[in-house]
Amino acid sequence: VPIAYVLINSDLGTDESIIKKLKDILSAEKDVKFEIQGVYGIYDIILKLTSSNTERLRSIITFKIRKIIQVQS
Repeated sequence: VPIAYVLINSDLGTDESIIKKLKDILSAEKDVKFEIQGVYGIYDIILKLTSSNTERLRSIITFKIRKIIQVQS
């Protein structure tokens, strides 16, 4: 089972709203399981994505997560 760990840097003070957006986006995805947590340190959010399809994970990261305005990297 392919797993992707996504480490996210966000604009200052936007981590809670990004987590909510990610939950909304990912809850609608079929065949994708996720865990998300705000963290302290170099990164603001850590996201674990699991799917039976590697291309599906790549597509979600590229076209959905990176498109959120407050996500820096």
